[in-house]
Amino acid sequence: MESGDSTSPNASANTVRWSREEIAQALDQWDRCRPDISQRQFARQAGLPRSTLQFWARRREQLPLEPALARFLESPVGVALLQRIVTALHLIFEQDGTCGLRNISRFLELTQLDRVIASSYGSQQAYATAVTEQINEYGRFQQQWLAAQMPARSITVCEDETFHPEICLVAIEPVSGFIVLEAYRDQRDAQTWNASLAAALCGLPVTVIQTVSDEAAALKAHARDGLGAHHSPDLFHVEQELSRASSGPLAARVRRAEHAVLQANEAVATRLAERDACRQQCSGTDALAELDRQAAAAEQARHAAITQVQSCRQQQEQMRQARRGVSADDHPFDLSCGTPRDAAEVERLLLACFDEIERLAGETGLSESCRARMAKARRVLPGLVATIAFFWQMVWSWTNRLSLPVEIEQSLIHDCLAGTYLRLAAAKAPTAERRRVLRELAEQCLSRARDGPLSQLPLAERAELERLAVEWANLFQRSSSCVEGRNGQLSLCHHSLHRLRPQRLAALTVLANYFHHRRDGSTAAERFFAAPPSDLFEWLLSHVPAPPRPASRRLAA
Repeated sequence: MESGDSTSPNASANTVRWSREEIAQALDQWDRCRPDISQRQFARQAGLPRSTLQFWARRREQLPLEPALARFLESPVGVALLQRIVTALHLIFEQDGTCGLRNISRFLELTQLDRVIASSYGSQQAYATAVTEQINEYGRFQQQWLAAQMPARSITVCEDETFHPEICLVAIEPVSGFIVLEAYRDQRDAQTWNASLAAALCGLPVTVIQTVSDEAAALKAHARDGLGAHHSPDLFHVEQELSRASSGPLAARVRRAEHAVLQANEAVATRLAERDACRQQCSGTDALAELDRQAAAAEQARHAAITQVQSCRQQQEQMRQARRGVSADDHPFDLSCGTPRDAAEVERLLLACFDEIERLAGETGLSESCRARMAKARRVLPGLVATIAFFWQMVWSWTNRLSLPVEIEQSLIHDCLAGTYLRLAAAKAPTAERRRVLRELAEQCLSRARDGPLSQLPLAERAELERLAVEWANLFQRSSSCVEGRNGQLSLCHHSLHRLRPQRLAALTVLANYFHHRRDGSTAAERFFAAPPSDLFEWLLSHVPAPPRPASRRLAA
């Protein structure tokens, strides 16, 4: 067991206990004053018993380390370094990673830091508990502090559930990546969602105007009745149903056709070999004529098999392009030229894609279960179209409030907003070539905006319109991939720890919001609150006590 710092190893419960920092400070002062005054005089001036000072000095001298190293680690600077090392170990490897406490203990042993830091599992578990508590306290304090200075905002939240096997409700603001809600609940019905999200948003000056999720009835009712917000279907689930309905069956169809070609090749080779053998042995007979006929029939069958392979591959590619068309056409702007698309045009394009998918399903003879999946995906089409309509309804509502001249309003929508949206779409494009094309198109639109009517506005007013264009472009959300990714991260943590307790889950949420950085160096909290939070690590250093000393018996080893 680990010993505390007191006047002696056998100190009673009523003895004054000194912190590790105070002990290091006293020893450092004694080392500096030693040539000038006696130990008794220094103890009297410092207001501590001489026996206590003697015990501290003797304990330092008996450390199984090099004397210079022992003096450093028992100095104020050394104690601060020990606390920084142990806190960083727990924050990075135990809290934010999947490293167990026994690995941290082993690290302390290999570095010989266990001579000055308690390395047993129990002591490290107690330290980990303190770190977890302070991470959660930091999260509560930061949210209250940042919310007080946050401007009012309308936001979108992506929602989903994951299971550990406990039900975990997850809601994320997709633009900033800020996790609004992440908590275990007994149910996942609409009432539970309503109460949980209301509690999570309490004190935040935000209004949820849109949710993105799958087609679960509880999530749709939560958006409609609990929030009074628009529900945007998750396009991923539409594409997933279409892919499951067609990708595997059509790929199997191609493989069967390719296998038929291999069999036809073997049949042709066999018939030709038989014909050649017969020609050498019995030329001019009726048998040779029959073998010639069979060889020609085998060659014809091979040609038909090759044609079938080409047809299957062509239909497979047509189906793939039709599926991709659903994703390519579900945008408020045409990604090929940047012109706006209203809900009616998007509906027409999406209907054409689904009609082509169903036509190909009939031609290729897909099963009833595959067609049922396609029908399930098609039922989401009205929701996709409604999201386009919602986007333009909000955009025109916001522009009307600005009361801009017609030419500036047109440039704002057709050039500035279009270019901003294309720039966001480019960042999500699947290939480098596609990203390049979209970025070039985006720059063309933005260049027209800079050189057009917007250039006549004062610099501050133009900057404000550009900021609004970014905010409006981010309004269109059709995927809850941020939640799906978070669910995967939580599953990995749960797999490592076998169970995520509520306190640990809350700490993981705080780390994701306030500790993880994007490439630009910003945290999710900074992007969400529009203000940087204070440093989490420095908070831990100032609120978590210095690591305890090892047990006394370890010093005698």
